[in-house]
Amino acid sequence: MSIWISKVYTKTGDKGQTALVGGKMVPKHSPRIEAYGTVDELNAVIGLVRKSNHEEAGPQGSRDKLDALLGRIQNELFNLGSILATLPEDLSEKQPRIEARHVEALEHNIDELNENLPPLRSFTLPGGGWTSSYLHLARTVCRRGERRLSELSTKETVDPECLRYLNRLSDFLYVAGRWNVRERGEAEPLWQPEQV
Repeated sequence: MSIWISKVYTKTGDKGQTALVGGKMVPKHSPRIEAYGTVDELNAVIGLVRKSNHEEAGPQGSRDKLDALLGRIQNELFNLGSILATLPEDLSEKQPRIEARHVEALEHNIDELNENLPPLRSFTLPGGGWTSSYLHLARTVCRRGERRLSELSTKETVDPECLRYLNRLSDFLYVAGRWNVRERGEAEPLWQPEQV
């Protein structure tokens, strides 16, 4: 699917409206725009994770592995955003989809990263180094995206694989944060509820 973008501004959104793929105009605060806007925000945060991962010290093999996983996920998120920006009746046969295989790939990645992690004694606090902290930020934005998509699904038709994907992605980002601290030799911050 080839897309050529030659002009960035169109002035069509100056009055609080935006066009979905297919041309239908909707308010910029509509649940569909909120959903794919949050997916876009998540993609931007994952871009921060990748930049931090590239610059922060750590074993090269681990950094390369994380970057490859996140690069794939960024493309999948763009596909998801494209689907959400399109009403079901306007979807093209050539438009990339989120399918069960994408969810299964995330499950495989979660299992692989989680395999050698120690069991948790408490909830983890967001932290560690920059990369781990950004992974936790991505996880929270992903959860918000999932909430926005869940809300949209109560009003409009949403492909259930899209919801499953975001649910599994937030799990992946959590495990990736834990895995990353171990790979980089950082301390994993844990919640200590008795401390006030």
